[in-house]
Amino acid sequence: MSSFPQIFAHRGARAVAPENTLAAFSKAFEIGADGIELDVMCSADRVLVVTHDYEVSRLSNGSGFIGRMTWPQIETLDFGSKFDQRFAGEKAPTLEQVTELLPPGVHLNIEIKNDQIRSHGEELLVARLIQSRQLFDRVLVSSFNPFVLRRLRKIDPRISIGWLYEARPPIYLRPKPVSTFLRPQALHPEFTVVTPELVNAAHRRGFLVNVWTVNEIQDMQRMIDCGVDAIITDYPDRALALKG
Repeated sequence: MSSFPQIFAHRGARAVAPENTLAAFSKAFEIGADGIELDVMCSADRVLVVTHDYEVSRLSNGSGFIGRMTWPQIETLDFGSKFDQRFAGEKAPTLEQVTELLPPGVHLNIEIKNDQIRSHGEELLVARLIQSRQLFDRVLVSSFNPFVLRRLRKIDPRISIGWLYEARPPIYLRPKPVSTFLRPQALHPEFTVVTPELVNAAHRRGFLVNVWTVNEIQDMQRMIDCGVDAIITDYPDRALALKG
C-alpha cells in the first residue's frame, strides 16, 4: 500500500472562505492541510500579489488588470464580499504576507501566473523571498509556462519546481525533454489523466506526481490508489478524512 499523499488546499480552503485570501489560508491551516497552493503575479509596481485572475472583477469590487495596477490600488479592493458578506473587507494578500502567516511544517506551492514567453519579473521576486526566508525545503514553485520554470531554475537551482499540465504534455516537453529542459522535482497533471502507469513511470524518472484539482471523494481515493505524492483540492477536510 502506498503512503498517504500530502494534502494541499487549493487557493486555500476556498470552499469555505474567499480564495487566495488570508482567511482561506488560515482555514486550511485549521483543517490540518499539509500545505497550501496559491497563485501569484506582479502588480505594476512589482509587488507579488496573491490572486488567480489577471483581472480583478470576478473576485473583487473593482475592475482592471493586476499588472496595470499598483499595490496601493489593489489594497483598497474588497476580495471577500462576493464570496460572502461575512468576509467583507478581505484583501488580496501579498506573497510576503502569506509566508509570514505560514505555520511551522506547513508547505507552500506557489503557482506563477504568466501566459506569455517574456518574464513579468515574478521569478526573481519569488526567488528572493524564498532565499531571504530560507524556505527551500518548504516551497515548490509551479507554472503551466515552462519558460517561467526554466528562468527560475537558472536564477536558483535550489528552488524546487513543478510543471503543470492538463492533458498530454506538448511533444517538446514529454518525459525525456522535461528532464533536460526543466529538470523539475515534480509533475503536476490534471487528475483525470492520471493512471497508476503514469505515476509509476514518473517515479522511475525521479519525478513526484502532484495532482489537481481533486474535489470528489471517489476521485481522491483513486488518486491515493494510483500512488500520487500530493492531492491539491478545494476540500482538504474531505481528503484528510480518507486517511482514517
